[in-house]
Amino acid sequence: MGAVETTKMRQRRETAVAAEKVRASLPLGQILAGDCVEAMRTLPDGSVDLVFADPPYNLQLGGDLNRPDGSHVDAVTDHWDQFDSFALYDRFTKDWLTEARRVLKPDGALWVIGSYHNIFRVGAILQDLGFWILNDVVWRKSNPMPNFKGTRFTNAHETLIWASQGEKARYQFNYTAMKTLNDELQMRSDWLLPICGGQERLKHDGHKAHPTQKPESLLYRLLLATTEKGDVVLDPFFGTGTTGAVAKRLGREWIGCEREDFYRDIALERIGKELELDESVLATMQSKKAAPRVAFGALVENGMIPAGSTVFDKKRRWQATVRADGSLVYGKQTGSIHGLGKDLQGAPSCNGWAFWHYEDGGEVKPIDAARQLYLLASED
Repeated sequence: MGAVETTKMRQRRETAVAAEKVRASLPLGQILAGDCVEAMRTLPDGSVDLVFADPPYNLQLGGDLNRPDGSHVDAVTDHWDQFDSFALYDRFTKDWLTEARRVLKPDGALWVIGSYHNIFRVGAILQDLGFWILNDVVWRKSNPMPNFKGTRFTNAHETLIWASQGEKARYQFNYTAMKTLNDELQMRSDWLLPICGGQERLKHDGHKAHPTQKPESLLYRLLLATTEKGDVVLDPFFGTGTTGAVAKRLGREWIGCEREDFYRDIALERIGKELELDESVLATMQSKKAAPRVAFGALVENGMIPAGSTVFDKKRRWQATVRADGSLVYGKQTGSIHGLGKDLQGAPSCNGWAFWHYEDGGEVKPIDAARQLYLLASED
């Protein structure tokens, strides 16, 4: 990179190498079979960027549900959603949340979704474990299932909790991307989205493959808001793979846990058909605060584009020499990468990062390429 590597840069490089070794050991793109708690225990500490959990709701349904015409309502009656007591459910919740907290990076975050049957219990337990609630998000269903008995309000929403590792922990939030997604208005904590239906709803032998399949739009918004390309997303209750499908589309890595063979088979087939979006499409809007700022002088002092080297415009009309303070000199003219580029072109402004180029191993690159390398080496 340069003639001199500072202690800080060496430490960051060593940290990055160690993180890459941990990442290489992860079962990326795989669904771990068996109990989710046991499966998560096989993952290294601090290895995951985001956990999205859609745990059993423990619905406590009493008897079959029927429509006014007598037809049966396909509700959640599977064994995996049934617990003998609240105490057993709480113990299970504490166990999987404890593992989620362990595998999350210090700046990682947790999303968990539930209904009134379980979300308050889950919320209390995650707070007891040290998670810090950032938001509760209400998913308002634009097409909820009616209350056929007419004995209660129609259940038209579910609640998501978004939590960081602690009160002062860092976390990822792509605020500007969410504002852009919402027609330049701040994204609110009530999300109006339809339930899963139509072609998106997976079927098996004419019936729903999974009773609580989540819509892809919900995971799309969640992952776009709180992860970056290449981040590792863990779903301990993978089901039919909505998290994996959307993660793959958005260029995120994923790991699933699912004990039901039937769901694992469906999920793998589904994700196998998913295509990742093009790199240019995956770029999202950044806030000015989030966009990293690097002075050209930082590249000079670190030897990436050392003093005395030559930079030039793409057509090689002008060749300037880099000076020790990061300024450029062309004949009798001097200035910054932006200022000298502007003056030479007689233009009102100039983006020096794109205008000036250098040779690297015989390849011509814009100096912005060196800036990106610098940013990678400087990441925490």
